[in-house]
Amino acid sequence: MSHRTDDLAPGGALTQLVRKLRYHEASRQVLAVVLMLWFSVTALPDDLVLMLGTPFIVAGAALRLFASGFITKNRELATDGPYAIVRHPLYTGNIAIVSGFAVASGQWWAVVIALAFFWFYYPTAIEYEDRKLHNLFGDRWLKWAGDVPALMPTFRNPRGAFAGGWSFRKSLLRNGEPLIALIIAACLFNIIRQLP
Repeated sequence: MSHRTDDLAPGGALTQLVRKLRYHEASRQVLAVVLMLWFSVTALPDDLVLMLGTPFIVAGAALRLFASGFITKNRELATDGPYAIVRHPLYTGNIAIVSGFAVASGQWWAVVIALAFFWFYYPTAIEYEDRKLHNLFGDRWLKWAGDVPALMPTFRNPRGAFAGGWSFRKSLLRNGEPLIALIIAACLFNIIRQLP
């Protein structure tokens, strides 16, 4: 199912199954899209929850768009742009987007499901990415990881957030952001049209 667990200590059959599910990248990505769709289809929004959730959705989508223009996976350590203020800006963006949809849906259970989703998938995703980047980039990664938090942006290096070269090609073409943005916009529009 996933090579991400190959170098972890072995465990019992149930432990290995749960671990493989938690580390499975495609499952996390597909489930995030399913949650956005589900929250938008079952939404019972009002003006307040829409005003509370929409900024998270927009900020998360903007962060994803910005971050995806800086990465060249497994070939260079991205430390400029959003990577100067948070180690995993794509994950931070995803969490903001799904949280925003959970709140904007107006359904209390959507927030509970979103929290369970984050708890199940993101600690292992972060652990794997950090382990992989440490193996690839060694001391450079250690220094960067010591200065930059995993998910909550820090503004100790605000100039770094605007340094480096954002690439339109990387962001929009190589990383599939147009499709993601289209899904996000469609889900948000669906919630808006359900306002009373």
